[in-house]
Amino acid sequence: MKILVLNNIAKQGLDIFDQNNYVLSAEKESAVGIVLRSENLTQFQLPKSLLGIARAGAGTNNINVEGCSESGVVVFNTPGANANAVKEMVVCSLILSRRDLVSGNKNLDSFVVEDKSDEEINSEIESMKKKYKGEEVKGKTLGVIGLGAIGSMVAEQAMALGMKVNAFDPGLTVETALRLPSTLNRFNSIDEVLQGSDFISLHLPLNNKTKGLINENKLKLMKKSCVLINFSRGGIVDEPSLIESLDNNHLHKYVTDFPTKRLIQRLVSDQDVMIFPHLGASTKESETNCAVMACSQLNDFLKEGKIVNSVNYPNIASEKFGNHRIFITNRNQPGIISRIAETLAANKINISEFVNKSRGDLACNIIDTDDKIDVSIVLELEKISGVTNARLCY
Repeated sequence: MKILVLNNIAKQGLDIFDQNNYVLSAEKESAVGIVLRSENLTQFQLPKSLLGIARAGAGTNNINVEGCSESGVVVFNTPGANANAVKEMVVCSLILSRRDLVSGNKNLDSFVVEDKSDEEINSEIESMKKKYKGEEVKGKTLGVIGLGAIGSMVAEQAMALGMKVNAFDPGLTVETALRLPSTLNRFNSIDEVLQGSDFISLHLPLNNKTKGLINENKLKLMKKSCVLINFSRGGIVDEPSLIESLDNNHLHKYVTDFPTKRLIQRLVSDQDVMIFPHLGASTKESETNCAVMACSQLNDFLKEGKIVNSVNYPNIASEKFGNHRIFITNRNQPGIISRIAETLAANKINISEFVNKSRGDLACNIIDTDDKIDVSIVLELEKISGVTNARLCY
């Protein structure tokens, strides 16, 4: 069976796939699984053999998730695997945005030292450093929008630096809320957080609800001295509104990991943007963590039908109660489960265990049996109206 490997995936992750069962390949035909990082698959023609896609990272906007759902292809991501790396970049940006260390360092690149004594150099540097006087983050207020794996870690670290943290998350889970520090101030709206913060850090996925979320109206709510930090996705901030806000000196600085032509052009002439070449998760540790997590999830799914951290299907797992296992994806509609059971019964297949889970319009099933499952039975199950995929687990 073929696993399509796109981008540079850490060896520690790829080694999880048993070489006796899988072939790692760069060829797209006949792949049962795909492991990738940033490769754009939005226009990718899904092979009929494809069962799962594992993204070594949190965002899946480079994958046609809707098309995958229609074909019964499970899409995985790796939430939290790169959280520490991004958290460290955000904390670094908090400090760099208020203390112009980068410009100070660049100034020394062109500093002429020939024919000067150490005393003369020290005297000139003492005069120069007045240009780069900054501010400390201690005592300032950080607004965190989104309290997932990264956002919650950023909030905790900021408080350890002596900052006050205001936060908003429209989809905050009970589990996440319980592990947040009690000193964190949670608000009921994004506007409340924007109005009172010296720094804003965004930690949201890019989707139809969040695209352009930080627009002209939201930017106007921020302090003129505010620093906006975006290590989530570029599209969350409406760029024309951002540029206008910077031009009008309504925003002190914009820090982002997502370069665009307009932002890079601005970087040359202005000091109100700080741009990194998508380095948020670019650490050896992060890349290894993401690869191991992505490959483990895809491997468990192909072998056992187990789903953890899917963006389109529900989590499902079951201890094996038979010698054979069938995994089925279907639309979440009445009558499909009974038709699956009837088809198996008609083929004299006795069910040892039947686990069904649903998520919105989609559902999946793990079925165990001691009876041998012929390929023709799997094909019969696939023909049931509403079933999008059926297979034997390997």
